[in-house]
Amino acid sequence: MRQLLIFFILSFVTNSLLAQQTVKRTLKLMGSRFEITVIANTKPEANGYIDLAVAEITRIEKLISSWDPASQTSEINRNAGIKSITVDEELYTLIGRSVELSKLTDGAFDISYASMDKIWKFDGSMSEMPAEKDIAASVEKVGYKNIILDPENFTVFLKLPGMKIGFGAIGKGYAADKAKKLLMEHGVKAGIINASGDMTTWGKQMNGSDWKVAITNPMDKNKAFAMLPIEEGAVVTSGNYEKYVVFNGVRYSHIIDPRTGYPATGIISATVFAPKAELADALATSIFVMGIKAGLDFINQIPKIECILIDAEGNIYTSNQIEIDTKK
Repeated sequence: MRQLLIFFILSFVTNSLLAQQTVKRTLKLMGSRFEITVIANTKPEANGYIDLAVAEITRIEKLISSWDPASQTSEINRNAGIKSITVDEELYTLIGRSVELSKLTDGAFDISYASMDKIWKFDGSMSEMPAEKDIAASVEKVGYKNIILDPENFTVFLKLPGMKIGFGAIGKGYAADKAKKLLMEHGVKAGIINASGDMTTWGKQMNGSDWKVAITNPMDKNKAFAMLPIEEGAVVTSGNYEKYVVFNGVRYSHIIDPRTGYPATGIISATVFAPKAELADALATSIFVMGIKAGLDFINQIPKIECILIDAEGNIYTSNQIEIDTKK
């Protein structure tokens, strides 16, 4: 009887595992391509979980969008230099973390980058560099130190008239983290949320192995130069292999240093591994601005954060604990 019971339990567990399905849905959210993958018992169950993730990402977009005039972020921007705005605690804490990241990166990351005048164009229309005075003027209203936060009342005030904040360098990562958290709370054991390259994973693939992420070869974007396992973490890549200009032999990225107004140079791809996509998202942008040496030195001082950097000649640089599997 006991043997029959054990056999029944093992059969039940085996059949349950075999019945599981990996379901992926691709859609446009937050103006970007999202891929949401979950492992569930049935396809309808998986699609129900994906619907939950989509609803959560949509909710976050309505909260942080600077394009939606009804969002709290837009309300903050409209009242720059006029008055402080009371916001939801969620938005307040996101802005607070962003300001702390600005301090940590010495301004290489700065959500007030949205105040920057758009004088650089990466659509092929630029024939010469902007004038130095125009570049300097483009960042006059940028500066995280002018974001005033009141923790008792959850208010946000932008000191300079015309100043703006935006979450382009952190928002998709934050949304991916929140959707992952929600799905885990609903019992989803494994999955991936890929927010246009801002990727966070949890659990294992159906065969029991870690999820693997392909790192794009910036010298040939149709190929990957490495496959890296991701376990309960996030990976984000920032690259300038599609949007850049070249003047006097120097390649200028579409990622602009918010402190100077000049585009980043030297790095063409920065991949960051971190516990959360929000952090990886912000740090990938920051390292791009910092450059190879400063970026590596910075990352090597932060626990549980690693990076892979590639320069314009295709040379690969890694932080201290990275191991790259280049096997195809």
